Amino acid sequence: MKKIIYILSLVLMFGCGSTQAQGFKTHKVKKGESVESIAKLYHVSSSDIYSLNPDAKKGIKPNSVIIIPKSKGYNPAPQASIEKELIGFKEHKVKRKETLYSLSKEFDVTQDELKKHNTFLYANNLRKGDMLKIPVYKKVLQVTEPETATKSYAVLPKEGKWRIAYKYGITVEQLEELNPDMEEVLNVGDIIKVPNIGIKEEKPIDDAYSYYTVLPKEGFYRLKVKLGLEQEQLEALNPELKESGLKVGMILKVPHNATLEENSNTELKGTDLTKHINNYNTKHLVFMLPFQLNKVNADSIQDAKKEVVTNPYLGMSLDFYSGSLMALDSLKKLGVSLKVDVYDTRNSLSEVMDILKTNTFNDVDAVIGPLVSNNIEKVATQLKPFNVPVVSPITKKVVLSENVFQSRPSESLLYDKAVNYVKKDSTKNNVIIISDEKHTKVNNNLKSKFPSAPQIFSRKNKKGEDAFYVLDADITSKLQTGNNVVFLESDNPGFISNVTSKLNSMKSKEKNIILITTNMNAAFENDEVSNYHLSNLEFHFPTIAKSYNEDDNNSFVKAYEKLYGITPNKIAVRGFDLTMDVVLRLVTSEDLISSVNEAPLTEYVENKFAYKNKFLGGYYNDTVYLVKYQDLKIIEVN
Repeated sequence: MKKIIYILSLVLMFGCGSTQAQGFKTHKVKKGESVESIAKLYHVSSSDIYSLNPDAKKGIKPNSVIIIPKSKGYNPAPQASIEKELIGFKEHKVKRKETLYSLSKEFDVTQDELKKHNTFLYANNLRKGDMLKIPVYKKVLQVTEPETATKSYAVLPKEGKWRIAYKYGITVEQLEELNPDMEEVLNVGDIIKVPNIGIKEEKPIDDAYSYYTVLPKEGFYRLKVKLGLEQEQLEALNPELKESGLKVGMILKVPHNATLEENSNTELKGTDLTKHINNYNTKHLVFMLPFQLNKVNADSIQDAKKEVVTNPYLGMSLDFYSGSLMALDSLKKLGVSLKVDVYDTRNSLSEVMDILKTNTFNDVDAVIGPLVSNNIEKVATQLKPFNVPVVSPITKKVVLSENVFQSRPSESLLYDKAVNYVKKDSTKNNVIIISDEKHTKVNNNLKSKFPSAPQIFSRKNKKGEDAFYVLDADITSKLQTGNNVVFLESDNPGFISNVTSKLNSMKSKEKNIILITTNMNAAFENDEVSNYHLSNLEFHFPTIAKSYNEDDNNSFVKAYEKLYGITPNKIAVRGFDLTMDVVLRLVTSEDLISSVNEAPLTEYVENKFAYKNKFLGGYYNDTVYLVKYQDLKIIEVN
């Protein structure tokens, strides 16, 4: 429902209206009320109200409507849940056209439950005549009394924030969130809130060791360079690392003589532009996005919701701009001064032309948008005399005139990333290429890159049509002892499920199998495809944006969830990353063009930017990620 909130905030810029969204309330101001009194009424802070109602800083008037965020208060209550208890099985003979999906619906069980009790389904497709054991459950009501999340703690002598945070397995930032009124320096006997864990789970401070706080973007490799400690050594000193992995702000026990080499990580310093801000003059930033607010009925909540769902341009614009607003707030906290204009292009070239004619752009430092290629080209052409850079946010193809920055990497770059990764170790690996008939061209292209690689195509039915399956024998004869790297090229979920399940059953200590694709698409994320199989096969794929790890405690993700009550999607994250990058480049270099050489690589939550200049043209982003499934998570391949 965050999009509905944004409709209201945007309508306030372009016209009047009001709405209400899930997790939020609206309040009609009464005579004599202030922001402070309203905040107290709803158990929220004044800053929470100002964040959703920026105009309220100028004062609120009677009868005006403001948005109230959800209260942060938490009232634990008994939790009731329905648990399933296995009481037996019944047999079922598979009929023609029946699938795991249809059977799971018919018998009210999950597909995983069917596979669990019919293990042959892990390696074979469901076929007519198969005899299945259908689990039968009875439902039991379980009521549990919640434990309080925190308990009171009296500060002991010599204890500071980091000691208490380490003791209870949290970061200093999390301790501060539990105690918003906590003093910077703690005194003996101060009563604070800490996580409600048992005494046996508390970690004692050992003065024979030193303690190190994990910084943003630090992994085990960077810690090895900085501390001189292998991952195994860190895990031995900090056993919780094996389960949680590294997290920003985590406090680690390290040997007392571990040395910190301040200059060992020059790449990280070079990409972190927040440490190199040198221009605090006001920068003029313009957003051009197709909100199409002319189609939104701000007086009707239902109509507004329907428009968000059915209008792809509106939904995409709201998502992107929601992330951009978070970036603008972060930049403000860094001391960056900005003048920001937002224009609704309505996805109309005539509207774009009208915006350009009726507004002054000669002092603009950068334009982010529009979204559609012909609109981008028109804006770039009109602003070229003023040397105003136009940054394309998410469009795949756009004409690269001299002042255009194409922030989305090309699709060919993704293909090359996967191929080059495998080619580096092709002498050590047996490469196999599998595809359906639709992807014959890419199969043959890969064959030209790996001449000795055997090709496997999906089988055909009696009519000569693609049947989207392969047999065990098609694959087993191609596997070799050692590492086998298998390219799988398809956008058919059934075929991908068929191949991955077979590969998973064939993987062994003698014959290791690693799965990779040059084109990660929605079919690989379909419910038919097992994430367990993908993870077991260490599924590799190239992507323009990696997925942030929820365990990393990312400050942007936390702030977004706090404000909107939901996690940001990829478009929102891109809005944040791109806006941060554009502005930070402007305030650390003379202009955006100069930053290409001065900041060759920048990286944020999910996206990285490394611009190259096209001969007699503009700039394109020349970097993508290679990631893989590992332990049911997606991590970057270094």
